[in-house]
Amino acid sequence: MVRQYETEFAGRPIKIEIGKMARQAHGSCTVRYGDTVALVTACRAENASVGIDFMPLTVNYMEMTYAAGKIPGGFFKREGRPSEKEVLGSRLIDRPLRPLFPDGWYRETQVIATVLSVDPENDPEIAATIGASIALGISDIPFNGPITTVRIGSINGELICNPSLKQQKESDLDLLVSGTGDSIIMVEGGAKFLSEDYLLKALSYAQESMRGVIALQKRIIAEAGLAKFEVHVKPHDAALEAKVKALVEARLRDALRIPVKQERYSTIGALKKEAAGVAADEPGRDKEATAVFEDMKYNIMREMVVKDGVRVDGRGTKDIRNITCEVGLLPRTHGSALFTRGETQAMVVTTLGTSEDEQKIDALSGWEYKTFMLHYNFPPFSVGEVKILRGPGRREIGHGALAERAVNKILPTDGFPYTIRVVSDIFESNGSSSMASVCGASLSMMDAGVPTKGHVAGIAMGLIKEGDKTAILSDILGDEDHLGDMDFKVAGTVEGVTALQMDIKIGGVTAEILKDALYQARDGRLHILGKMRAAIETPRTELSVYAPRITTIYVKQERIKDVIGPGGKNIKGIILETGVKIDIDDTGKVNIASTDSEAAQKAIDMVKRLTQDPEIGTIYKGKVKKIMDFGAFVELYPGTEGLVHISQLSEERVKSVRDVLKEGDEVMVKLIEIDRDGKIRLSRKEAIGHKPDEGK
Repeated sequence: MVRQYETEFAGRPIKIEIGKMARQAHGSCTVRYGDTVALVTACRAENASVGIDFMPLTVNYMEMTYAAGKIPGGFFKREGRPSEKEVLGSRLIDRPLRPLFPDGWYRETQVIATVLSVDPENDPEIAATIGASIALGISDIPFNGPITTVRIGSINGELICNPSLKQQKESDLDLLVSGTGDSIIMVEGGAKFLSEDYLLKALSYAQESMRGVIALQKRIIAEAGLAKFEVHVKPHDAALEAKVKALVEARLRDALRIPVKQERYSTIGALKKEAAGVAADEPGRDKEATAVFEDMKYNIMREMVVKDGVRVDGRGTKDIRNITCEVGLLPRTHGSALFTRGETQAMVVTTLGTSEDEQKIDALSGWEYKTFMLHYNFPPFSVGEVKILRGPGRREIGHGALAERAVNKILPTDGFPYTIRVVSDIFESNGSSSMASVCGASLSMMDAGVPTKGHVAGIAMGLIKEGDKTAILSDILGDEDHLGDMDFKVAGTVEGVTALQMDIKIGGVTAEILKDALYQARDGRLHILGKMRAAIETPRTELSVYAPRITTIYVKQERIKDVIGPGGKNIKGIILETGVKIDIDDTGKVNIASTDSEAAQKAIDMVKRLTQDPEIGTIYKGKVKKIMDFGAFVELYPGTEGLVHISQLSEERVKSVRDVLKEGDEVMVKLIEIDRDGKIRLSRKEAIGHKPDEGK
């Protein structure tokens, strides 16, 4: 049976269709928002996975190029590995779904969102997230939804729900918010130095905007939803629990107060083995004993924070770990910084390139070009582990995108012709390496001489919520991220916020908790900014000697063809002779890049010669192109020739031009006349003994 539903969403119709496509999936629907269409399916395994104690969820967001009427580039002409945008889209759907599955659901679950059609006004990721909530909601998979995602923009101080792509480019805010209408589960976005109060207003507006779609989803689930699987969590055996507590509880409380991560982990690991040994005589029960231990650790850590106000490493809830900032450590890089906060350390390096180094992206919306890239790497040694090194995973791509979003607001808006690549290598990790990457990137770019608008810093906030008691934690550790209820990252400058990201492990958070977290994050951010300014306050005035020097000159648009030459002959000749890199755009802007100042100047002179207008009275060094009985034609520069009449060859009378010149000779000449037809008259005799004028 095909069912169709429709409602208004941000002033535009959104249509849901169930029962027509992908009918063998456990839950499926199509979502049409304008001309954007996404098919979303949800499937689960027949049985629970053996030996796991976590929710095995996989989310895949796929953009088919045919959705935009395009054929993929490349040799194979088909979609390949997920693009960065698809990876980020998958994370965007995954993060608000994951906390809404009940404890004890261990069957492999997969959500696939396929973009079938796309228009420039309606975001496919919004349609895909709504579709994921509906597909799970109508399936037999237990899911505590529904949820909706909205994108909030701001133009001239006015908040906009689900802005078009054009509006997004003009907006001071790009905020993606997922929630139930009554609570917020996930936040992802960037802002142009907006205040905490304005962001709270935007989050409230987002909640209001999603309620209509939430109401429609509840109706759909009530009419088309299947009965859900019941999930039963078996309680721990009371006798076994008592044995484990008696053996290790007191020592575990002490171990959780050890401030050094590796020492703490080693001690807790030994206690965990002891706990598992309690059931050594009962085959298969060691896992239950381990689960008892993990639950005990979870409860003790949270109790320490909520009741005593003491965290794992002994800090108070608002305390930030010791910070050191160093710049200029690497001698041959263009800019470098080592940012260390407690047991988290990021080496961040900036490299400056030319327009040839821009990233070219074949997106559904058309070709896009990036002149700023921030890449994040998380090697296993940063947490003392041994793993196979592979390409960047979803986490690395997501952390890099967050840091990039935070930092790009401080980049120079014009007049800086470089492509910038920043790489953050995490050397140590114990809490928010993405925010360490933000701080390190800001320091590194200043060290490289990038004229940024100031420093940007980031901080990760946590939450422990037990009943009606809450504790908001500044600068969280890895343990507090793992055992806490919230991971809330905020980055910004003294002026305001540039990026934020929030993930919740409980059903959602209230506006009051968000407000307190934002203001506590602001205090922490300002503290970190002070440490960064002490290391380097303003960008260096000189670039590294190893960075390319880019000189920008302008030529008339009608002379661009003279620089390029037939088949690129002229510009290729300059590059071959000087070794520089040259980029010229349609406006006549010419960027010349080289680490050799003399080579750059030579290239500049060559471009100027190609594009200069002939001037009367100027001395030129030209080349004889053709000999005639009445004189010689001399090329002043490519595309411009003039005639030296036989009478202008010498002070003395010349019987034959060939007595003085031959083809290919270089000769000094003076431009003496340009007639109405544009013909150029030259004189050799008036130039004898003179040098060519500067740049000619």
